[in-house]
Amino acid sequence: MKSSMLHSFKKLWTLNRDERSKLFWMIAVFALVIAAYTICKEMKDLIFVEIVGEDYVPKAKLVSLVVLIPAILFYSFLVNRLRRYQLLCFYAILYGILGLIFTYLLGHPTIGIPNTDQSPWRLFGWIFYIFIEGYSPFIVSVMWAFTNSIFSPKEAKDSYGLLVAGTKIGGILSAAFGWFLLKPIIPWSGLVKQQLLVLLPSLIILLVPIGIMLFIKNVSGHLLHGYEAAYDYQKEMAKKQERPGLFAGIKVLIQEPYVLGIFSIIFFYEVLNAVLSFLRIIYAKGAAVGVEDFGSKLFAMALGYHFIGFLIALFGTNALLRWLGERRCLILIPVVLGMLLFGFLAIGTYGALAFVFVAFRAINYGFFYPVRESLYIPTIKAVKFQSKAWIDAFGTKFAKATGSQFNILANLVRAGFGQGLFQLFHWVFFVVVLGCWTVVAVLLGKRYVTAIENNEVIGAEPLKD
Repeated sequence: MKSSMLHSFKKLWTLNRDERSKLFWMIAVFALVIAAYTICKEMKDLIFVEIVGEDYVPKAKLVSLVVLIPAILFYSFLVNRLRRYQLLCFYAILYGILGLIFTYLLGHPTIGIPNTDQSPWRLFGWIFYIFIEGYSPFIVSVMWAFTNSIFSPKEAKDSYGLLVAGTKIGGILSAAFGWFLLKPIIPWSGLVKQQLLVLLPSLIILLVPIGIMLFIKNVSGHLLHGYEAAYDYQKEMAKKQERPGLFAGIKVLIQEPYVLGIFSIIFFYEVLNAVLSFLRIIYAKGAAVGVEDFGSKLFAMALGYHFIGFLIALFGTNALLRWLGERRCLILIPVVLGMLLFGFLAIGTYGALAFVFVAFRAINYGFFYPVRESLYIPTIKAVKFQSKAWIDAFGTKFAKATGSQFNILANLVRAGFGQGLFQLFHWVFFVVVLGCWTVVAVLLGKRYVTAIENNEVIGAEPLKD
């Protein structure tokens, strides 16, 4: 691990001044995005459970799946009309302003937290949940799409580990803040604490457009090309004034097996993540004493997976990509995650669940994320931005909805047939999902390597004369 870190830092200082500036600015802006997202992600569950109830979390995921579809179509409309950095700035400002409005509404005597009547008819809880569900496809995903469009495959292999490690610092600091703030030693009321935990990420995300503008100002234009073959293709598209349609992203997703493969590996991860996340809420709420302790436990787990993800990204990601390559790394991920899941099923305690959940998320953020994001590099803009939006919004939400349906069915099995069959049900489900994931990873990795070796642009169609 030490040699891996030394190699990463040696590689960093072999970059010229402009290349280092590019990487450092990306780390700084991305750290802001992850810092804000970390708090929002935990507050989503905390506030929804407090206002609506934990039994409705699976249904909330299904509702968000439907509501986000028109939002993705609007996003696709903007992709064809705004520059890459303008798109990111637009959504950062939008989410920052909406976050400030939600901060105020949390303190409303009938709409917000002061109303202690927990009910599925309280629309504010549902709207807030859907609002935060959109954070991933419209903030984090757009940030990654922008990153993938300005880094080449070689740069990704050399730099994505350091990039992700840097972003984890933002996640660690914000998770630690949330965990500490919700401790009883802080004398403020629960309402003030929760309002502050919605206000802070809103203010942080409003700094992102400033960071992006400074990035554009300080980084040379030739370093923003990324994968040259894809850049050249997009230039030709612009010359011929060929603009992708509103449904170009979903069209390529359906027609191009490579893009469908990216969708599949993310789908399999999110299905398993939804199962674990629901179990985490149930176990953590059962072990907690009050809302603040429940929130503190959620932030403690977030702090854990960001810290371990930081270590994985710093010491392991670049080394594994360098030694094994993208193809073998894609196969390694479901194998390792499968070992964690089956370990939890064998033990079955809250401590085991907390450990597995933290490790599961840490591997995702520290290793799986940079590996899967690098798969977008040899693709056209419609894939990087529009298909990616469908995958990260509709695809991940569909996966979470699938996982939620499994959770509902699993609870019925436990109620009707006992814990033994409940455990067996999970074993079979995990084996099927992980097996399919591994097969897709093999095929996807092979296609990626072929594309890079042949300088292909995946998803490109012949340009009209």
